Amino acid sequence: MKTVDRYRLTFTHPGPDARMVADEVIVERTEAKGPGGHPVYSDPTGILRAEISPAGEVRMLASGAYQTPINPAAEPIA
Repeated sequence: MKTVDRYRLTFTHPGPDARMVADEVIVERTEAKGPGGHPVYSDPTGILRAEISPAGEVRMLASGAYQTPINPAAEPIA
């Protein structure tokens, strides 16, 4: 199975008026592997890091103290 180079991660959370808000971030594959042995993807700042399996399962990785990342939906980008 070919490794995907880029993903669009979509985070949904409640907005100020109780409606759900979606934020999207594009991440690119790095040379690193996560705890599950899958590639680690990062945004351009390096703050947002995620291990993504070939099945599209996402494990967010904390890149600093006091982070409590939520798991987004992942969509491969061709």
